[in-house]
This record gives sequence, C-alpha cells and structure tokens, in this order.
Amino acid sequence: MRLSLQAQYAICGMFDLAYNGAGDPIQVRVIGERQRIPARYLEQIFQRLRRARLVTGKRGPGGGYVLARPPEEISLRDVVEAVEGPLDGELAGGPPPRDQEVPCRPHFLWRQVAGGLAESLERVDLEGLCREAARSAVPRAHPDSHMYFI
Repeated sequence: MRLSLQAQYAICGMFDLAYNGAGDPIQVRVIGERQRIPARYLEQIFQRLRRARLVTGKRGPGGGYVLARPPEEISLRDVVEAVEGPLDGELAGGPPPRDQEVPCRPHFLWRQVAGGLAESLERVDLEGLCREAARSAVPRAHPDSHMYFI
C-alpha cells in the first residue's frame, strides 16, 4: 500500500518545517525548493494543513509558515488526515454497492488495514522524525539560506 503523492508531500513539507524551521517562518517556495515539490501544489497542501490547525501562516516580509504546535504533538496521522481525510474509514472506497456485491470477498479486511495504517502513523511524531533524520545525518538547511539581502 502506498500513501498518495499529496500525503507524501504533506509529510515532507511538515518535516522540513520542523527540521529546518527552528520556530521561524519558512516560505512554501523555500520548502518546495528543498524538497523538490512544486510550490503551487505545496501551497494548496499547506492551506489544508492550516485549516487542520497544524501550521499557522505569517504574512509580510519574513513571513511563511510555522508549526502550530510543538513537533512532538503532531503525528504523521495528523498530517495525512489533514490532506486525505479520516483514516478510520474503509480503504478502496468501502464496501461495494449492493448490486455489485461479491459475497466471497473479504470486505472486512479494508477496515483492518486502514486501522493498522492509522495506528502506525499515530506512533510517529514530527519530533521523532527529526531525531531520526539527525541520527541519519540528513543535512539541515543553513539558517540564513532563505534570507535575501540587497
């Protein structure tokens, strides 16, 4: 099973914000450049993350997005559900319509798989992801890399 590209981009964007932000606002364009995600698409994703109250936006010079809560309080499940909707439902669109029902298929399985995925994503928070990235020597962005001086 794979997460949608939108969910993957949301996780990458939130990771970048937690790992490189240090509490300072980061522009979506900068996150997109680092993560190689189209900025326009990432902006749409961040709007959903903002509506889910996972990030807050700062306007004006030096603006961008910051995490709305400490990284240890934001799980990957929170991030995925912000862009995909609740994971408690059934995968593959739920049970088939009555006229297309196939009695010997394991329709109960999709709810179990969705529940297992939700539990796995719940166990990983942004703080743990950042710790693992640091342990794995993932380079951090230079703190002034997104500042432009004239």
